[in-house]
Amino acid sequence: MKDYFSISQAAKIVDMTSETLRHYDRIDLVKPSKTDEWTGYRYYSQQEIVKLNTIRALRCMDLTLKEIKKILEYDDFNKIIETLKQAEKSADEKIAELNYAKTKIQRARVFYESKSNGGQHENVFIKHYPQRVILLSNTMQKPALENLWNYHRRFYEQVSDKLKSEFSFEDLAGIYEQDGNSRLFAICTRYAKTDGLKILPKGDYLCADCTEETRGRIIKKLYETAKNKYNAVPEFTIQLIVLSGILQWNYQAQVFISS
Repeated sequence: MKDYFSISQAAKIVDMTSETLRHYDRIDLVKPSKTDEWTGYRYYSQQEIVKLNTIRALRCMDLTLKEIKKILEYDDFNKIIETLKQAEKSADEKIAELNYAKTKIQRARVFYESKSNGGQHENVFIKHYPQRVILLSNTMQKPALENLWNYHRRFYEQVSDKLKSEFSFEDLAGIYEQDGNSRLFAICTRYAKTDGLKILPKGDYLCADCTEETRGRIIKKLYETAKNKYNAVPEFTIQLIVLSGILQWNYQAQVFISS
């Protein structure tokens, strides 16, 4: 195994630029193990390679060079461990945020692919659903740019602190409408008894895709179809929000017709 590496070799190994390594040298973050007194060439040992890889990993966790330098200078193992634990927590939060954003991007892609293939028609269809438990928002009545991107946070905020750990939600929002009143809701995957919980019965739902512009007409069509074809009088409507673009959405309207 090679003992020393030139700056270009070291940069390639750690996937950095030579200028980045020179900058780390200038700020005394990672200095080369030795410098040729005649040529001025810098050489890095295996120890510096390990340190550079560590820095690269910590940078991915959004730590500043100043913070990283402090970590590398610690001689107290407990301090190092605690700092790295915090870095891991930040990395987990960043990964969760990226995954959340990825789902929105994927839905936008699927929507635009559908549009390029001719789009969807206003077909009415039946879909069977198991029992669903939803939590109605105590403030939000309809989707908007300011409340839809990270709507889960708002539902967690309305639950008491002692119950927060009892709740989790699907990545799916919707509008619950009954007797002329509407509320945004989130579908619960875990829940505890609290204000705003509502159970949607299992069974067949008459469904149709719609936009903001066609929503009223489509819901009226579903009610008429439920009454005339299935002899059902729905007491409520569900309008699942289908994210179509990064900041755009459509709906899938649903009315209950039979268990």
